[in-house]
Amino acid sequence: MTDSARPSRLQDLVWRLEALAFDAVTFLARLFPIDAVSDFGAGLVGLLGPLTSTHRVAETNIRIAFPDLPTAEVDRLLKAQWRALGRWAAEFPILDKIIADPSRVEVVNAGRLEAIARNRESVVFISGHFSSMEIMPAVIIHAGVTCQITYRATNNPHVDARIRKSRFRYGVRLFAPKGGDGARELIRALSRGECVALMNDQKFNGGILAPLFGVDCHTAPGPSSFALRFGIPLVPMSVQRVEKARFRVIVHDDIRLEDTGDRNADIAAGVRRVNAFMESRIRDRPEEWFWVHKRWPNEVYRRSRD
Repeated sequence: MTDSARPSRLQDLVWRLEALAFDAVTFLARLFPIDAVSDFGAGLVGLLGPLTSTHRVAETNIRIAFPDLPTAEVDRLLKAQWRALGRWAAEFPILDKIIADPSRVEVVNAGRLEAIARNRESVVFISGHFSSMEIMPAVIIHAGVTCQITYRATNNPHVDARIRKSRFRYGVRLFAPKGGDGARELIRALSRGECVALMNDQKFNGGILAPLFGVDCHTAPGPSSFALRFGIPLVPMSVQRVEKARFRVIVHDDIRLEDTGDRNADIAAGVRRVNAFMESRIRDRPEEWFWVHKRWPNEVYRRSRD
């Protein structure tokens, strides 16, 4: 780290205090039964979430996606998504305990993962921020698949180290940081015949414009580009909450992209298919999607305020 990039003493102190708070929450969460921790997160964030400025973002997103939804149903969905977000946040420190209990995680179409591992097949796993999304990489790794899992490092390096350690507890060892270096690392992994896994449902500035709920949004072309470059399938996955801290992970049918020789057009077509998959999953279980980030272009949000 260069001197110009080195944090100030005050910033480092704040980061260290945040890390201590993370440690305290993790310690307390691991003292209580799994479902009790999940219920606590639902209750706390369900109470506090609507008081934050992010509540307006979530409401705007819901109205973009479901413009004809009655106000009462919008309010119900807002409350439900805050409770779901609270469960996810509270469950993160104890995910290793959830994964270790076979009765808590059902895998639909597990045979596809077994075949990928057995045949040493290279694929691009794609998914979105559905329910407790961290369970999906654990399921992939536990199936014996060698896979590079992408992640977005937090600004706080001390907390980031703890998050990585938490993931190690439930078996996820391989990480490819996002950004240019991460993309090169993913290409090297695919060249070795390994798999990669990416979340593909968040705004990607400079990405390809493709419709989501009928409104164009910038979407990362990476998964489609990798699949076309190596001639391998996209393997979509999703996770559903069955009840409290019990889940169903679904390995969906492969998406095989057409290679016409027009690489730009083929990537754009792949991005549209990825967004169609995401939209279908969100429509199926809207309470469990991550509504609190700005998925569409800024001008869409500006128009919503007019």
